Amino acid sequence: MSHIDKLRLRVEDTSSKVLVTGDLNAGKSTFVNALLRREVMPVDQQPCTTAFCEVHDAAENDGKEEVHVLKEGLTYNIRDESTYTKGSIADLEEIVADNEATQQMIKVYLADTRAPSESLLNNGVVDISLIDAPGLNRDSLKTTAVFARQEEIDVVVFVVSAENHFTLSAKEFLWNASNEKAYLFIVVNKYDQIKNKDKCRRLVLEQIKQLSPSTYNDAEDLVHFVDSATALQPYTANPAFDDLESALRSFVLVKRSKSKLQPVSTYLHNVLSDVELLSSANSIVASAELAKARNDLEHSRPILEKLKASRDTLDLSLETTEDEQTSHASSKTKTILVSALDRVGQGMLGVPNAPIQLPSYPGLWGIWDYARDVRKALLASIDAAVKLAEDEARLITSAGIDKIKALGDTHLPENVERNRRVFIPEAMFSAHRRGAKGGNKKRNGTVVVAGGTQGLGLGLASRPELLETTLFDLFDVNHQFLVYFPNTKQSSSSSSALSVYGAEDIDGDEGDGPSPTALSVLSLGLGALTMVGGQAIGARGLIEGILRLGDIFSNESSRKWVAPVLGVTTIGLGVYLIFELPSTIPRTVGRRVRSQVLRAHRQQQQNQITYVGGVQLTSASTSSSTQKGFVEEQAERVEKETRKVLRMVSWDLRERFRGALEERQKEVKGCEEVERRAEGAMKWFERVGERVEEVRGMIGFEELVD
Repeated sequence: MSHIDKLRLRVEDTSSKVLVTGDLNAGKSTFVNALLRREVMPVDQQPCTTAFCEVHDAAENDGKEEVHVLKEGLTYNIRDESTYTKGSIADLEEIVADNEATQQMIKVYLADTRAPSESLLNNGVVDISLIDAPGLNRDSLKTTAVFARQEEIDVVVFVVSAENHFTLSAKEFLWNASNEKAYLFIVVNKYDQIKNKDKCRRLVLEQIKQLSPSTYNDAEDLVHFVDSATALQPYTANPAFDDLESALRSFVLVKRSKSKLQPVSTYLHNVLSDVELLSSANSIVASAELAKARNDLEHSRPILEKLKASRDTLDLSLETTEDEQTSHASSKTKTILVSALDRVGQGMLGVPNAPIQLPSYPGLWGIWDYARDVRKALLASIDAAVKLAEDEARLITSAGIDKIKALGDTHLPENVERNRRVFIPEAMFSAHRRGAKGGNKKRNGTVVVAGGTQGLGLGLASRPELLETTLFDLFDVNHQFLVYFPNTKQSSSSSSALSVYGAEDIDGDEGDGPSPTALSVLSLGLGALTMVGGQAIGARGLIEGILRLGDIFSNESSRKWVAPVLGVTTIGLGVYLIFELPSTIPRTVGRRVRSQVLRAHRQQQQNQITYVGGVQLTSASTSSSTQKGFVEEQAERVEKETRKVLRMVSWDLRERFRGALEERQKEVKGCEEVERRAEGAMKWFERVGERVEEVRGMIGFEELVD
């Protein structure tokens, strides 16, 4: 903008500044003196011009010839003597030498006594100043100073030696100057000293053609081959220099469109070319961004729409998978445990292929230990059934996880990372603590581990209250009574027995016992005898039994059938003890084990103690209708564990899906923003290009002159 302001001021200024520059010892000062027809500028074989000497018509200084040395840091004002130091023309060489280090601008005011038609300074048309500049290859600082003044001058007169032609410094200067000023005035000095003038002319013009094509095209007016020193000799004709001076006056005064306005036109054309180039380049970038944004949208939008459309489907599929798998696990658990309890009630192991075996019958003398071992084996088989149900739940859970992962592969985009966590089935049904802090540590602080001490199920085989063996494990009077007298009204003692065992004791037992036989009746009798209590085994009971037996034998009619009955009883008892007892005990123990497991479970529910805020709450008053059975509770436990695992995997998939949805929304929004900005940029740069063409059509020479 500073450069443009200076260009505008230069156009508005009626004066013209002519810069005379060139290589060292090319004869610049001699050429200026020839134009002035006076030896004013110092001339020596050594480079002596080191400051910018700007020559003006003395009329600008009230007709006085003076030298004004500008003071550094102050703006020159001819009316303010504090901004400069005065000197005489005769001391100019000394003044230039004294200011060599500071490179100050020196203003020289000269009076040209020639007629306006001959003088360049006193032309009667416009004010002209000649600037004698330092040599280009003096040093880089002076060269830079020359370049800095390019925007203030109107005409560049470049003096080149015919002996050396254009040096590297000259070529660099002309190349840069021609970018702003299409026309340069070139003076080939010391031409008379060249022998082969045609060759010199040809070589110089070829170099000018490369450096400034516009100058070459108008070489007849702009390129002159002269000898400035000859022009200073009095009374000597020098037609070549006269033609040069006439062409320079015409270029500066008459062809002002070339000398004054062409630099502005050239600069504006360059600026417009730069703007057009930048506009085109940015249009290409905006077009590429627009194409990329639209391509990304073509890829991202369908994925986003698919994610939005499948969001509800995924949620429904996950819920369905959870419900199906947990329902399957619960149903499988019920099937396994119901079958196990039925088998145990029939005297068989709850799990057919379990590594547990029923003990072998050791004989009559080891019958008590045999009943205890059978009980322990049957309880262990129930544990094995629970363990089997848990293993089946693990398989069902693993299958559910695979289904959820398949849903992830179906609904998640390809570049979204899948769940890499490995499911460990053994982690299901891990240890947990029952009871609350501060409660009865013995009762509520025990750690219950899935599998118990045996590594199976709930650890029923290690519970002392279930391992206790009684005489009823050998003779189940209650069961025999219900089998052989199903329609008989229960006596008070029978009712009492049923109330002890509970309704579960007889579920599914009808029809399981043998057909009525003497042995069964004997079993019933022995069982009834056992139910009398501990007193029947005492001394009093023994004496009363002997007395009653004596009464029986004292009766003659009784003696007739007592002997056969005793014989049959003795034989039946022997047969029962030898043949039926080994196979009856597992069934009897199994029925009791099944009943005790169910009853123990119900009592455990009734006696549960909960601690809330240190206050003990009991659930003994809970309605029996709300109590869950053994099978139902185990099925619910398995179902909860299965759902917990599946829900965690489902939650992970939902989070990944939500993250993918949000990421695609951001991606689509970003692409849409890029698309909007790129479209706006393309339209804006298109208008800039149109405006460049409009302005370019307005900067012809005719418009600028007008």
